[in-house]
Amino acid sequence: MKKWIKLLILVLAAVALCVIVYLLYRYNYIPHRKYSNDDFGITAYVSAVDADRDGVDDQTDILQSAKDYVATKPKYKSVYYASGYPDDGHGVCTDVVAQAFLGAGYDLRVLVNDDILAHPQDYDITEPDDKIDFRRVRNLEVYFAHTAVALTTDIAQIDEWQGGDVVIFPHHIGIVSDHRNRHGVPFVIHHANPLQLHYEEDILETWGEIVGHYRINEKM
Repeated sequence: MKKWIKLLILVLAAVALCVIVYLLYRYNYIPHRKYSNDDFGITAYVSAVDADRDGVDDQTDILQSAKDYVATKPKYKSVYYASGYPDDGHGVCTDVVAQAFLGAGYDLRVLVNDDILAHPQDYDITEPDDKIDFRRVRNLEVYFAHTAVALTTDIAQIDEWQGGDVVIFPHHIGIVSDHRNRHGVPFVIHHANPLQLHYEEDILETWGEIVGHYRINEKM
């Protein structure tokens, strides 16, 4: 009888270990292997515009600026800033996008505010505040719907997803990476919570409903 109890304990321990490893992998605490566009025969999209005239096209600039921002390892914290952009090493998901676009020459603080003033009925904002409105997911969703190129939300169409695109989920937003998982689905550069270990993660298939996928409009 004791042997069966020991065997049962070993089996339960093995199952528990498998579950723990699965969850750690599922939530990206165990890094996922990264693949490139070349591994899937996908040509990286290059914008015809260089808004800040730094010699780097907008699409590439947005992607690299997102990477540069998260390389500073911002701490997750939602705070109102009189300066608009966080200036103390903290940030949230919208700041990844705002910093990515700022690095490419697009000040979303100004651009989103201008769009709110031009289309107040779409934003449902009683009193616009340019210091915070551009840092809200819903407002960015409306703004990109107005100004960017809307693309497929079907992740099976892997060649339609490019590094530097914007992806929006309910209450969350990020920048599509140029790294992909073994299925060719791209990683996402994002900032979701204080417990997040890595800023570039394999979440596109598992985060939930994708409500928007946008690429900068070359006429912005």
